[in-house]
Amino acid sequence: MLRERRTFGRPDRCPPCARVPDQATRVTSAGGGPRLRSPGSIGLVRVSTRGDYACRALLSLALHGGDMPTSVRDIAERTGLPQPYLEQILLALKGAGLVRSKRGVGGGYVLARPPDKLTLGQIVAAVDGPIVVGDFGEPHAGGACNHEGQCALLAVWAEVGEHMRAHLDSFSIADMVQRVGGRPLEPLAGPVAG
Repeated sequence: MLRERRTFGRPDRCPPCARVPDQATRVTSAGGGPRLRSPGSIGLVRVSTRGDYACRALLSLALHGGDMPTSVRDIAERTGLPQPYLEQILLALKGAGLVRSKRGVGGGYVLARPPDKLTLGQIVAAVDGPIVVGDFGEPHAGGACNHEGQCALLAVWAEVGEHMRAHLDSFSIADMVQRVGGRPLEPLAGPVAG
């Protein structure tokens, strides 16, 4: 599900990432409905903080990890993400089969699939659930629409959700590695503490 993304007041960490464009459509989930920032402005479609952090963590693994496990602490330090929250996210990603973990000395996380087989849509869905515009339900079958216009709009909301899913699925972690600098970075030297 899509939720509002928060920057947690860290524009000093990544100024271009903290800036938000002024035009797009903001959509919230869980029946929250669309909310505009102010009259006449158009909001943004936003991935949740959890979805953003999950994508950043897996990108970090692709950039640095290779086949060597990377500790949560190292991922948190490199990405600037809060370690306790990152631990929860990585457990969800492990449950979805997107990462594997190794316990003990030299333990940590590695990607469970090649970076070109992991899409942003898969990652966001793994931590947030299905990517949808809202929790509006499905159109009625057989033209049995009980409320004026409801079924037509429900079909549109379903199409918008599908477009968002397809767009996020069009980007792999390998694509993000290319955007960062063209190739994965070398793994850290020495054993990785768990």
